[in-house]
Amino acid sequence: MEWLEIIWRTILVIIILFTLTKLLGKRQLGQLSYFEYITGITIGSIAAYVSMDLDITWYYGILAMVVWTAVVYGLESITLKSKFVRDIIDGKGVVLIKDGKIMEDNLTKLHLTADDLLEEMRGKNVFKVADVEFAVLEANGKFNVLLNKENQPLTPKDLGLKTVPEREPQTVIIDGKIMDEPLATIGLSREWLHTELDKIGVAIENVFLGQVDAYGELFVDCFDDKIKIPQPQQKALLLATLKKCEADIEMFGLSSNNSFARKMYQECSEQLQNVIASLYPILSR
Repeated sequence: MEWLEIIWRTILVIIILFTLTKLLGKRQLGQLSYFEYITGITIGSIAAYVSMDLDITWYYGILAMVVWTAVVYGLESITLKSKFVRDIIDGKGVVLIKDGKIMEDNLTKLHLTADDLLEEMRGKNVFKVADVEFAVLEANGKFNVLLNKENQPLTPKDLGLKTVPEREPQTVIIDGKIMDEPLATIGLSREWLHTELDKIGVAIENVFLGQVDAYGELFVDCFDDKIKIPQPQQKALLLATLKKCEADIEMFGLSSNNSFARKMYQECSEQLQNVIASLYPILSR
């Protein structure tokens, strides 16, 4: 009954591979070192032989897989403590552009051409070498670029604006089912959720995915893409109302003949402008 032996060998190999992989930890494919990449291929090949080749002693293959895993695990433990060993095993990042100048010698060492460099830059939405302050090819093969200061996008900090901390959204509906734990995390209830769904006219069973952001807004995606979900207007209305109030106060100040009243209106207008500026990141979403 060779087919039965193949079945139990395959199941055994799957269990062992899963255990060994969990032991080595989680890394994305692009983060693997060359040695880890080779090890993965080798262990996979050994596992295939153990499953299918009935002429070999199966536990020798298992032993080889365990030895390979132990070597990788030992090297990972050493690299965590020694930068010298880490540089040998994982390698180091190589600078390809510095101060807008291409490092041709480094390109040659990595066997890269100018076309390869330009392709990597286009992948980062950068099309001009002179716009690059610093570019490096990381040890895991990723290409990272730092643009010149004048070519970097503006941030609220550059504009002198303060932003409120952003918390991750909570997924409260999946496949038409309410997730009670995320709801409790943000202090909301099922009754609140049903009320919000009633406002937009969507039944819970029609919701594929529902999320609540840090500001208490519910966003849903329906199974039927033809259903149009009305966007919440409360924040937009509040922002418009605040702007109208600020404009009215400023107009009152301009139309007043009393210098004391004009000054008071001006101060109130400036205070309301500051309030609007501080709330704008929240209300404009």
